Amino acid sequence: MGRSRYLRAVHPGPSGGLDPEAPEALLECLTGVSEVIGRPAVLIAMDDLSAIAVSRVAPMLTDRFRIPHQPDDLPARVADKAELSRLCARWDVPHPETVIPASAAEAAEAAWRLGLPVIAKWSRPWLLPQGTGLRSTTLLHAAAEARRLYERAEEAGSRLLLQRYLPAGPDTDWFFHGAFGRGGRPLITGSGRKEMSWPVRTGLTAVGRWLPDPAVEEAGLRLAERLGYQGILDLDFRRDEQGVFRLVDFNPRPGAQFRLFTDAGGLDVVQAMYLDLTGQRVPEPSGGPGRVFVAENYALLAAVRGRSLPRRPPAPPAAAGAATAPARRSRERSEVEAAWFAADDPLPFLAMLAAFLGRGAFKGLRMLRGVPEQGRRTARAVVRAPRQRGREVPPAAAGPGPRSAPPEAPAEPDELVTR
Repeated sequence: MGRSRYLRAVHPGPSGGLDPEAPEALLECLTGVSEVIGRPAVLIAMDDLSAIAVSRVAPMLTDRFRIPHQPDDLPARVADKAELSRLCARWDVPHPETVIPASAAEAAEAAWRLGLPVIAKWSRPWLLPQGTGLRSTTLLHAAAEARRLYERAEEAGSRLLLQRYLPAGPDTDWFFHGAFGRGGRPLITGSGRKEMSWPVRTGLTAVGRWLPDPAVEEAGLRLAERLGYQGILDLDFRRDEQGVFRLVDFNPRPGAQFRLFTDAGGLDVVQAMYLDLTGQRVPEPSGGPGRVFVAENYALLAAVRGRSLPRRPPAPPAAAGAATAPARRSRERSEVEAAWFAADDPLPFLAMLAAFLGRGAFKGLRMLRGVPEQGRRTARAVVRAPRQRGREVPPAAAGPGPRSAPPEAPAEPDELVTR
């Protein structure tokens, strides 16, 4: 955040760090910040740990900050993997089959019953101590691994969960973002598909696309309404082998890719929350689906280690005479939101450089050339037959048949939004 052009001032956090189980230091810190600001300010937590801690001190800060109302320790309940599993079962929200073992032997047996490999999660990952090698989520390939992991539950500080593994694919990972007023009233919402991630198939969004999906949106809206959720949320879904979207994670704060969900007027979930908390009218969202989010350094790593950047899917044919060619091109254009996280997390940036210096250099360069294709169409393509030892291969041997000509390029490239 220190390099953001939107940042006016930085206030240091609690000297001993943030501890949601002992939020008194945060309360003292925020009280001091409010004295410096001199007037009520909007307070939006940007990670799970902050969301949990802020919700616990919010009743003492109502005169100093505008904070989304989250009763009954709600952020901690939905961020707790075990509690989330119970909520999904109660409200019939599809969720991966989950077992909370009560012993090491039961953990090993559950791993066999769920089917290896199996996903292991700690119920409250924000309690994991640093330097222990414990991760919030681990893919286990043997029942003995589940037994050994359970034996470290006391060290982890929360319960171990085992979940049925849902295989990843090109169209399996989806997410839902939303900002909600009191009583779960939606201000702005959207569903999207994670097209690339880092680490590959398991990590954060490297490339995502805003794509409306009724099943994902209905599940997100139903959860917010039944919880009476006020604030910003980020939900992660994975589509199973039967095509059912299953909720795998609930984040009670903005997701890293929240700027993907920005409408034609520039409204996103954070701005909508700000307007609502300050008593201003939140405009009706207009436009936005089709927008693309690219985290450049993570996308490059994912392309080097996984598949290349996805190309824009072909637009469906329009009815005859329905629109002119310029109008069709205008609808086909999609905006790209680019983000660079090297300053926040230098390790992927260094790995990216290593990938360039290694065998992935040419693949990485091809990926970089593909980034503008998210926002513009190629004017023309030249297809050359491969050469063999200095002589051209006859056209019949160059491939199974002639390739179709690429579509005509629009008059202007798409807008590229950076921050």
